[in-house]
Amino acid sequence: MDLEVTIITYREIFQYEAEKKKGRSSEDYKKLSASVALDKEDMANAGIKAGQNVSMSNDVGQIVVTARRSEEDEPHPGIAFMVTSPWSNQLVREDVCNISIHGYKRVSAKASPSTETATDISDLFKRITA
Repeated sequence: MDLEVTIITYREIFQYEAEKKKGRSSEDYKKLSASVALDKEDMANAGIKAGQNVSMSNDVGQIVVTARRSEEDEPHPGIAFMVTSPWSNQLVREDVCNISIHGYKRVSAKASPSTETATDISDLFKRITA
């Protein structure tokens, strides 16, 4: 089942530290960057389990990331959180940079369980340069 979500992107200090100390191709950076936090009820309704890979797609692109249960105490159905990264940027319209930062804060996408492995950062960079 596809889960319709609005992705809110955010900055994460631990992601920055992993990138600075170990680089963008490190497993630590990928673990912090290639994930999506979902509402627990949304996860249950869509048959998504924490630690499972999910396909995130919209009319801009498609990625596979790891699902995790949101740490938010309050329910937030339909809202997902992703760290600003090469993964989340694959779902952001190209013209957003010319509009405003708010385009990174309301990205519509569909999430669905996936058997694929999480998208590798080298594949993301190939997409950008293609």
